[in-house]
Amino acid sequence: MKLKSLKLLMATAIGAVMVTGSALAADFTLSVNTALATNDPLYAGLEALVENVDKASGGRLEIKLFPNSQLGSDEDVLEQARAGVPVAVVVDGGRLAVFQNEFGVLGAPFLASGYDGIRKVVMSDMFEGWVEDLNSGSNLQVLSFNWWQGERHLLTQTPVKVPADLAGIRMRTPGAPVWIETIKAMGATPTPYPWGEVYSALSANAIDGAEAQIPAIRGAKLNEVIKYITKTGHINLITGLVTSGAWFNTLPEDLQKILREESFIAGDIASYGTRDSFETIEAELIASGVIINEVDVTPFKEATAPVYDLLGYGELRDVLRKIAAE
Repeated sequence: MKLKSLKLLMATAIGAVMVTGSALAADFTLSVNTALATNDPLYAGLEALVENVDKASGGRLEIKLFPNSQLGSDEDVLEQARAGVPVAVVVDGGRLAVFQNEFGVLGAPFLASGYDGIRKVVMSDMFEGWVEDLNSGSNLQVLSFNWWQGERHLLTQTPVKVPADLAGIRMRTPGAPVWIETIKAMGATPTPYPWGEVYSALSANAIDGAEAQIPAIRGAKLNEVIKYITKTGHINLITGLVTSGAWFNTLPEDLQKILREESFIAGDIASYGTRDSFETIEAELIASGVIINEVDVTPFKEATAPVYDLLGYGELRDVLRKIAAE
């Protein structure tokens, strides 16, 4: 039996145990996986989701949280969800683009600034159409996509002021095409690595740098293995809570409604909490010895502009930027 098939069978069995083991406490159980640590401000939104869903459903639906990728990588959990296992994962659009191309544009460079703009995009009728298509076409259900983790910045051992300073730097990136092409356009060499291995890869000099949002830098303790944070904000990291379409479709309609509504509410709790945390976390990072630099991002915007047309997102970029600006 192929390893991939074996992993799916094991995941399905685990999912069955999750449901059976909690049957006395709830009619349905959903296990949520995230790469984030529990001290990430986004995690507070997930904790709110657990409490609010339990209350709104009268205890019929239970949410269990698994931080630090305890259930596997994002890709592995998406595979489990597609197989019908009652799991969910906090995931970016780039990883969903392999199932439906439009989602990839959410991770494209400089699409929108801050949370309020990108929130308009993921709450739009156009986006809801993508959600419906993802369910019917790829057996994945977006519960909400308003889980904002912040803008991504460059993490290096040497100062960076312009894209040319990234020449020859092996920079960790997720494996999705939109991330790879963005990092390549900025001048670095994109090097895919699982998030949980970034610390050790930097320590062992297997990579020279990474890019991440401020809370994740602290959560993964990357301040211990990098010297500079250059605030480019090149990717506005909006993520979503995605589960099994087959499992979601079997839920009673009232629980489907509760799960989606409470996911949106929790997403706002997580996102605004994330926004409010930046100043404190940056102060902690500086106190630990990291140098945080502000730079003119214009050269980076110009360098990455061709990424949209390269991936076929040119027309979509214009539509979404208009929605974000409304």
